[in-house]
Amino acid sequence: MNAPLRRVGVVVIALFALLFVNLNYVQAYKADAYRNDDHNARVQLTEYERQRGTISTHEGIPIAQSVPTSDQLKYLRTYPLDPLAYAPITGYKPVSGLATNIERAQDSFLSGNADSLFTERLRAMFTGAKTSGGNVQLTILKSAQEKAYADLVHNNSGAKNGAAVVLDPRSGAILAMATTPSYDPNQITGHDSDAAQAAFTRLQKDPANPLLDRATQNTYPPGSTMKVIISAAALSSGEYTPQTEIQAGPDYTPVQGGGFTIHNAVPSICPDPQITLILALTQSCNTGFAALGVKLGGDKVKAMAQAFGFEDNGLTIAGSDNTAMRVVASHTGAMTGDDGRDDPNKVAQSSIGQLDVRVTPLQGAMVAAAVANNGTEMRPYLVDKLQAPDLTTTDVTQPRTLHQPISSQVAGDLRTMMISVVQNGTGKKAQVSGFDVGGKTGTAQNGEAAGDHGWFIGFAMKGNEPICAVAVFLQNAGPGGSSEAARIAGDLMKTVITARGLK
Repeated sequence: MNAPLRRVGVVVIALFALLFVNLNYVQAYKADAYRNDDHNARVQLTEYERQRGTISTHEGIPIAQSVPTSDQLKYLRTYPLDPLAYAPITGYKPVSGLATNIERAQDSFLSGNADSLFTERLRAMFTGAKTSGGNVQLTILKSAQEKAYADLVHNNSGAKNGAAVVLDPRSGAILAMATTPSYDPNQITGHDSDAAQAAFTRLQKDPANPLLDRATQNTYPPGSTMKVIISAAALSSGEYTPQTEIQAGPDYTPVQGGGFTIHNAVPSICPDPQITLILALTQSCNTGFAALGVKLGGDKVKAMAQAFGFEDNGLTIAGSDNTAMRVVASHTGAMTGDDGRDDPNKVAQSSIGQLDVRVTPLQGAMVAAAVANNGTEMRPYLVDKLQAPDLTTTDVTQPRTLHQPISSQVAGDLRTMMISVVQNGTGKKAQVSGFDVGGKTGTAQNGEAAGDHGWFIGFAMKGNEPICAVAVFLQNAGPGGSSEAARIAGDLMKTVITARGLK
C-alpha cells in the first residue's frame, strides 16, 4: 500500500474511533441528561400525560393548576387567580424551556416524580389508576398578597417599579411578596409554542424588566433605613442607650478640609449640636448618624450588617431543605481607603444608606422582623407544606433560626425607638389603631436624573407579640416616596391583622 492510501486509512480509522467514543458517551454518560432535557419532545409528551399538582395560597386557594385539554398535550398549566400578583412567587412552567420560582423549586413534587410520592406511583402501577402530581401549599396570605400588588400598582407617588414583602417574625413565613411591574405567566405556558415564545421574547426585551423579582433578585440603596443597623451597632456596643446624646447639627464634614459635607433633609431636623439617639432616629438625622457611624468605625458597621445577613450568598426561600429560589446578597460596600484604614467619608455616607450600600426589600423586612422577634432573625420561606394527590401531608417546613444579630435588650430598645418614628416622626402614615407599629422610612438618592427611592421597613405588635414585619420599596418615587411607602406598609399590616382575626 502506498503512503497516501495508508494516511487516508489511518484518518478513516481515527474518525471511526472518535465516532465510537462519541456514541458511547451519548448513550452511557449523557443518556439521562438528554432523556430529562426540558426540550426533549418525548419528555414533554410523557410529562403532560400526568396532571401536574396545584400550587395554592395558605388558605388552599389554587394559584397554579393544570386543566384537561383536547389536544396532544393532555393538560394545560394555568394561573387562574390574579396572575400578575402571584407570578413572582409561582413563576411559570412552559411546555419548552425551564420552569422558574416555585414551579422549578418544587418541580419533582408537582410532577409526581419525587421520592416521597413513590407509593402513589406504585399504587397506580398495580391498580391501573391515573396518578397525578403532588400539591404545594404556600405561606402566602391571599388578601395580603393581592393588597401588596394592588398598592404597588396604584401607589400615589407615581413609581412604576417597586416591591413589598411581609413576614411573620416568629417563623419567617413569607405572608406576601409582590413586585411591579409584573407579567402574566399564562402567556408563556400555552401549547402554541410559537405564541408562547413570542410572549416570552417580548417580556425579555421589555425595558421595564417585568420578569425581574425586585423583592429578592435586585438590590438598592436603602437610604435612612440603614440607620436601624447603625442604631443596633451603637446599642450593642454597650456605650449607648436610646437616651444617649450623639453629635448632630445642620451639617457634618467627616474630614475637615476634605470638601465633603453631609446635610439633613431640611434645616429643621436636628439643628442643635447634640441629640439623643432615639430622637435622631425619630427625626431621621443624617448628620447624627453619619457622625455616629464614623465614631463606631467601619468594622463595627459592617459586622452588624453582616450579623443581620448582609453578604450572605446562600439564602434560599423555597422551604425545608430546598436550595432553589436563591436570594441575591445585600452589601455594605467598601468603607476603607487605599491604605486599608477607615475612610471617614465612605463610612459616613454608608451609615446613612448611600454610597455602595445595597439591600434587597426582603433583607429590609428581615431586619425589621428580627427587631420585632427579640433579636432572633428567622429563615424566610415560601412553602408551608407538601401534600400528596389525596391531600395527605408529606412534608411541613419547620421554622429555623437564621441569625441572632442582637440581644433581646437591644431589640427592645430598637423597638422603642422605631415605635417613636411611627408615633412622632417620619413614619406616621404607617400607624395602625390599637397596635404598636414601629418602623423607619428611607429616602435614597439615585443620581441627579432619577427620582429618589422611597423605603419603609417596620413591624406591628400586639403587646409583646409580633404580628408581622414589612418592607416597602418604591423605585425612583421622588419627593414623598418614603411617606407613601409607609402608608402602603400600614395598609399591609392592617390586612394581615384582619386576615388573622385580630383586634
